[in-house]
Amino acid sequence: MQSIRKRLSIILVCTAILALFISTVLVNIAVSKTFNKYLVEIQDKRNTRIVKYLEEVYKKNAKWSGNSGIEITHEAYMSSYCLTLKDINKKVVWGMNASDIVHNNNVHMSGKNEGVYTSRTFEIRSNDKIVGYVEIGQYAPVLLSEEDVNFKISINKSIIISVVLSILITILISLLISKQFSTPLKEVSKVSVYLSNGNYKERSHGRSSILELEDLRNSINSLGEKLQNQDLIRKRLISDISHEVRTPLNILQNNFEAMIDGIFPVNNERLIYLNEEVIRFGKLIDNFNVLKEVEGDEAVLNMEKISLNDVLSPVVKEFELIAENKDINMTLECSLSKQYNILADKDKIKQVIINLLSNAVKFTPAKGKISITIEEIRDKIALKIEDTGIGIREEDLPYIFERLYRGDKSRHEIEGSGIGLTIVKNILTLHNASIEVESKEGSGCVVTVKFKKIL
Repeated sequence: MQSIRKRLSIILVCTAILALFISTVLVNIAVSKTFNKYLVEIQDKRNTRIVKYLEEVYKKNAKWSGNSGIEITHEAYMSSYCLTLKDINKKVVWGMNASDIVHNNNVHMSGKNEGVYTSRTFEIRSNDKIVGYVEIGQYAPVLLSEEDVNFKISINKSIIISVVLSILITILISLLISKQFSTPLKEVSKVSVYLSNGNYKERSHGRSSILELEDLRNSINSLGEKLQNQDLIRKRLISDISHEVRTPLNILQNNFEAMIDGIFPVNNERLIYLNEEVIRFGKLIDNFNVLKEVEGDEAVLNMEKISLNDVLSPVVKEFELIAENKDINMTLECSLSKQYNILADKDKIKQVIINLLSNAVKFTPAKGKISITIEEIRDKIALKIEDTGIGIREEDLPYIFERLYRGDKSRHEIEGSGIGLTIVKNILTLHNASIEVESKEGSGCVVTVKFKKIL
């Protein structure tokens, strides 16, 4: 297996080399075609110049002779092309031997017909009349001088040097780019391995300038925090369940043993006390059963149109007496002329209200206040319960809906099973309703539940 950096580097380098190779081939073909076209144009101009020269020679002498234009043969030999001058009857006036230019090292032949002699015949005119012909021949369609060859070689060298430099630059850039990708991914992978092995404290600290990789790093760190918190909650859950179940059983066991041994008398007062412990234990089991019911995939809801204030009012009246006994002022504010209709299971919503009011009364000290309001917010019905109780620490807020989570010590010392808000959350989720909790330690708590309004 290869690392992502090695794999990414290989892909980038191979892609760059392939692109450079294709570009080089295309550039070389284009340069060669353009250069050959340029040479053909040069040769065409040469041919035209030779014809013009011979026309001037004929115009000067008014006839052809063995010396007509003989001066140009030296240039033709040096440039490796062959000239043959013919009169109007196409008889040779003078001509060069084509074999004399075969081994001329001064000029190089180029093209697919290399070594094949080709010639072209041009008319020589005087006063718009044909007075002769000149045959221009060469051993290739394009002739290259030494300067031309050196020019092509220099171009090819420049292309090769450019390709080599481009490949080196590409390798360097690919290594840098692959490092930008591989380093954060490698770190995130390392953290994920630690998390999978149960080391939930490991975090990724290397930031990335790439948005997606930074989001991935933040996600894996967030996952680590959640796993760490879940692990703490799991350990606390085991401890709390053990404590919640063991306490009433120990009380019952100790009292029964004391009565058997004759230490405690068997009387109604003692039996009533033990019965209360049994009832408390039964309530704990009932709460677990309720939680199991609302968390199950086959939870059954008796959905119907209900008025939230009709469900809330009788529950508030029941809690007003409890609040009065604790010297707590409880108020309910809602419009009596409105029907705050929602689609819900009446019994389940009543359970939600009971749990929320129970918490408000439980954690609000004497002389405190509990305010309950119902209002319409656009297409929602909002139930707000605000108290002046002991509040919740900021670090505990994200976990208050976890099973048996009791928060700080002050809340843990108050009697309760710690699953009331878990039941609330699950019931509201089944109703597609939301719950928000705002609180600060020592400053009370505001719980807002929002239902979808129906007509």
